[in-house]
Amino acid sequence: MNPVAAFPNVYFLGIGGIGMSALARWFQANGHSVSGYDKTPTPLTQALTAEGIVIHYDDAVNSIPAAVRENRAQTLVVLTPAIPKDHQEWAWLREQGYDIRKRSQVLGLLTAGRPTIAVAGTHGKTTTSSMVAHLLHHAGVPCAAFLGGISVNLGSNLLLPPTTGDTVAEAVPVVVEADEYDRSFLTLYPDIAIVTSTDADHLDIYGDKEALVESFRQFVGQIKPGGTLILNHTADQSVAAAVPAGVRVIRYGLSPEQGPELYADQISAQGHQFRFDLHGPQGTVAGLELAVPGFHNVENMLAACCVARLEGVGEPALRAAVAAYRGVKRRFEFIVTAGEKVYVDDYAHHPREIEAFLRSLRALYPGKRLKVVFQPHLFSRTRDFAEGFAQSLSLADEVVMLDIYPARELPMPGVTSDLILSRITAPRKSLQTKAQVLAAAETDSDFDVLATVGAGDIDQLVSRLKNILDIRWNGAEA
Repeated sequence: MNPVAAFPNVYFLGIGGIGMSALARWFQANGHSVSGYDKTPTPLTQALTAEGIVIHYDDAVNSIPAAVRENRAQTLVVLTPAIPKDHQEWAWLREQGYDIRKRSQVLGLLTAGRPTIAVAGTHGKTTTSSMVAHLLHHAGVPCAAFLGGISVNLGSNLLLPPTTGDTVAEAVPVVVEADEYDRSFLTLYPDIAIVTSTDADHLDIYGDKEALVESFRQFVGQIKPGGTLILNHTADQSVAAAVPAGVRVIRYGLSPEQGPELYADQISAQGHQFRFDLHGPQGTVAGLELAVPGFHNVENMLAACCVARLEGVGEPALRAAVAAYRGVKRRFEFIVTAGEKVYVDDYAHHPREIEAFLRSLRALYPGKRLKVVFQPHLFSRTRDFAEGFAQSLSLADEVVMLDIYPARELPMPGVTSDLILSRITAPRKSLQTKAQVLAAAETDSDFDVLATVGAGDIDQLVSRLKNILDIRWNGAEA
């Protein structure tokens, strides 16, 4: 019996988070009564409400549904790390003795006993896990998936198997995004694991890179006997040594010269598409066409294709599935295109992610004037990687910085966006508010490619920039 079946009521503190909302949808689809709190309404919480989930936005014990308040033993509370420690509802639920689990712990319960494909890495895991889920689903392989972003193909962050009852779900593979933050992924015991990167990140949790790498070693040490680790060749190679006996290790990367057995060559950008040949332990597949551009996305697709082949997907089905993949919202998402002008939005919030994104934009639009609007995410990340952010952003012709998005942190003395801005060597750079960015979009013509980049609330600009640029660019042509 699934261990969560004993809880007819499931209450979420922070239900609007991308990972939390996928769990909420799973419980709703499996017959549980689902409700939750979040700080503010968003399109995602509005979608959950439309699906029948009860959500409130005031931190008040009386706002918790009566079925939750009156049935402690039958209620599971799911908690996101973003909930502040002085949260009144959380304090009351603790005092009353509710069973309170972190999102990662619940994901561990749901995947226990099921074939699990876990995608980990300090960047690339959302896109890669969405690719795995899409390839299997498109090829007709029944599976479930909990994703850290909204898949464009699925229109959701959750993929349910054809029949959603627990008994059937236990027979199909589950694709999960394995988050290293707070060592969350150590609740998972995968059959197949992908590690996309082990670059330094979350140093507010880990202290130093070695502690972060050690957590990845622990994660791959939990791969089940007979399983497979698909490891990016740029990851810390001590990770491979930590796999249990009998676990196969397949290294992957873009450059065959550096020794991975799974690699791509003949890579070319054609319009918004990237075309490449895949070479790996399951053979060669030539002329794959990926509609989501970016060298990093070609690399992500290599790992996803390897999983699909391990799950029995043949070459014709694989080729069709790769061509049909449309990406994840806010990952290299084309918002407006008009002749020589383009506006792209991306979630990148680590120096390596930004570098990969901007280099791919440069490959797609050589010689074009590139303007980037960037919002740093977290004071600690800004402090730890200011130099790296500056170097990657300097690939642009113009950089507009927003203030730091604090997320779960309090301000740190001396840590501002200027730590990055002062080091940027792009010809033009400035610090602006969101209102100034929108005002500039009304009149500025000194760019060909505009990119909004970041993981905070910069996404609030996207629809408004789209409206402005649609009128300016496409309206002018009409």
